[in-house]
Amino acid sequence: MSANLMVQGRLVSELDLEVIRRWTEQNPGWSRRHLSQVLATHWEWRNGAGQLKDMAARTLLLKLEQHGLIALPPRRQKPTNRMRLPALLSQAGAPSIEPRLWNQSSIECSLAQLKGLEVSEVSQAPEARREVASVLSQFHYLGFGGTVGENLQYLVRDLPAGRQGGQCRLLGCLIFGAAAWKCQARDQFIGWSAEERLRNLGWIANNSRFLIPPWVRVPHLASWVLGQVSHRLSGDWQAKYGHPIVLLESFVQRDRFQGIAYRAANWTRVGATAGRTRQDCHRCIRAPVKDIYLYALGRSFREALRA
Repeated sequence: MSANLMVQGRLVSELDLEVIRRWTEQNPGWSRRHLSQVLATHWEWRNGAGQLKDMAARTLLLKLEQHGLIALPPRRQKPTNRMRLPALLSQAGAPSIEPRLWNQSSIECSLAQLKGLEVSEVSQAPEARREVASVLSQFHYLGFGGTVGENLQYLVRDLPAGRQGGQCRLLGCLIFGAAAWKCQARDQFIGWSAEERLRNLGWIANNSRFLIPPWVRVPHLASWVLGQVSHRLSGDWQAKYGHPIVLLESFVQRDRFQGIAYRAANWTRVGATAGRTRQDCHRCIRAPVKDIYLYALGRSFREALRA
């Protein structure tokens, strides 16, 4: 490798690769987990809360191995949903997500008729995370897909007055994670340079999954949920990771959806994708065109992203 390589939002030099290769050669007993912790510590790679970014380091190591630049120690255990790298490790098979028997009784009413509506951030609640993974894997057209790196997960429930046993009903879920590395329409809308994008991309969150289950037919619920989450997401991100979010993005597949909920929640359509995947280095892989929607979490978002 004659030049620096951008991996996981970080420049990796030939010297970095030599250090990693030397570690693996001189310490054959190290696990992949230990290697990622050593690398994150060596780089002082931490999030805004001061937490070591060993999961980001592990993802970076997997990508370097995929490119044939390093050889990692043998895997000691099957990766969990939160550890797997779907795009690079698809040959290992999809993660096992236990299907559930959902109460699919029709919920068809006005938004005002839903009582006890609640939006909860559940990324650190194991059982609720499993609920998110299960409902997405069964009812979202893209499935669950897993989570890597910084992310927040939300469940939407209600508790109808007088409901026997106090049983909550699941009305929806959302996942926000890392922003797209490059997006021409978004980057032009922000007006930042490549250096500013490299420095501040972590201040953008991508709404990678949004599901209202098919048995829930409540007008305006989706836009209400987006409004509720957008008002609290930056604070939730700050509490978990030690830094805020100033801009939200989402990619809406045009041949499936019209983006009505995003527009009703005051998200702005700024353009569309070119119909290529992020792995399409030779411009020959066609992918569905997606409309790009953005939502600014404050008037000074451009100043923050271009600082």
